[in-house]
Amino acid sequence: MIESKPTAGASADVAPHTRWEDLQALLTGSLFMALAMVLFRQAGLLTEGTAGFAVIVHYLTHWPLGPLLFAINIPFYIFAWVALGRKFTMRTFAAISLVGLFVEGLPHVIAIASINPVFASVLAGQCAGIGILILIRHGASMGGLTVLGLYLQQRRGFRAGWVQLCGDCLILALGICTATPQTLALSILGAVSLNAVIAINHRHGRYYGT
Repeated sequence: MIESKPTAGASADVAPHTRWEDLQALLTGSLFMALAMVLFRQAGLLTEGTAGFAVIVHYLTHWPLGPLLFAINIPFYIFAWVALGRKFTMRTFAAISLVGLFVEGLPHVIAIASINPVFASVLAGQCAGIGILILIRHGASMGGLTVLGLYLQQRRGFRAGWVQLCGDCLILALGICTATPQTLALSILGAVSLNAVIAINHRHGRYYGT
């Protein structure tokens, strides 16, 4: 798992998370991420990361979204396996699978008749950021740019949130082919909201644990 050095005065003897704690984190983090995706979709906004890139390619080519998302993430899965370990990669697989299930199930238990697009953008970004943060703290991620961000934070000291934000903005810039300027601007606002949560709450040298 990704670890940071403990802050001054913190105890070096920290009990690792139990399997039940990791399971709860996978479920909770994935649920937050799925809720964010539902909000983005309800407001007609673009999604960040590799999922957003897959959606853009789907709009342009009409290729099936599921296989596209899987194919785009393959290089990141391989990179995660080599650079961050088998356990991290397997937990990431599990998290992404749970998000897929929750995204399909949530519309059957909640119905959003109307939501302000600006509020939806900020709230969805916050939910996604919290979900990803929970997964990171328990040795998992949503794949894609999060994997690269965690690696650069571990090896180079860069903040994972800002790394992902740069990549997200590049991906969302491609959305100009399929979205209006207003939709694109709100989608970028969501990306800023998401990555600010990660950048502020997952700083190298401040947090540690397993």
